[in-house]
Amino acid sequence: MRGVLGVKVAVISLFPEMFDAVSRHGVSGRAFEDGLIELRLYNPRNYAVEPHKCVDARPYGGGPGMVMMAEPLDRALVEAKDWMGSTDHRVVYMSPQGKVLKQEQFMSFASCEGFILIAGRYEGVDERFIEHSVDEEWSIGDYVLSGGELPAMVVLDALIRNLPGALGHAKSAHEGSFSQGLLGHPQYTRPDSISGERVPKVLLSGNHEQIRLWRLKCSLKRTIDRRPELLEAAVLDSEKKALLEAMSKDLEVKC
Repeated sequence: MRGVLGVKVAVISLFPEMFDAVSRHGVSGRAFEDGLIELRLYNPRNYAVEPHKCVDARPYGGGPGMVMMAEPLDRALVEAKDWMGSTDHRVVYMSPQGKVLKQEQFMSFASCEGFILIAGRYEGVDERFIEHSVDEEWSIGDYVLSGGELPAMVVLDALIRNLPGALGHAKSAHEGSFSQGLLGHPQYTRPDSISGERVPKVLLSGNHEQIRLWRLKCSLKRTIDRRPELLEAAVLDSEKKALLEAMSKDLEVKC
């Protein structure tokens, strides 16, 4: 069962003000307003006992930069867990060393009760905190950012899009790129002609079955052209396999 106000997410971050970007704007902002998700932010500085509220120190063994101390994070985590009020949640450290997230995982996350996201900074977090307090490490890609706040916001936004009632159209979350293991099809809107370039005729035909097939064919073609590794991993039904076979004989497929 979810919390009273929906999915609960706690974030431990040195820069909690950054999360206004997802909690107050757009689709994600409306989800917060509608009670589909509840966010609580915990700043480790508020749990530091030193006079200067120190949360970082030099790494043992030498090296550049600073490392976030375990003790302020531990204290913040205790309070976050108390707010969650349930053991059915995951403690996640956002890290470039973590498992790279995929769309299908976010679809399954929507049924979870909640998450506690740890946004690291500097050269990282004391390994003892990760070993004793973190359930999983997640990454949004193979690159390094200045901190875990942006990855945590990406996780929040992707999670919210899969919550029932978050999007204006119920099918939106299931028809975009990656939702079926493929890239999405091209989209067009008014006017129907721009500098002589017109919208594909099939989209103006009113024939829903032809439109569906055109979109599926374009989705397959884009995946082949741009992300062929996705197609290799996708589970294709008989219709998609037949379209792929036909497309291999027709090199002039236009989308």
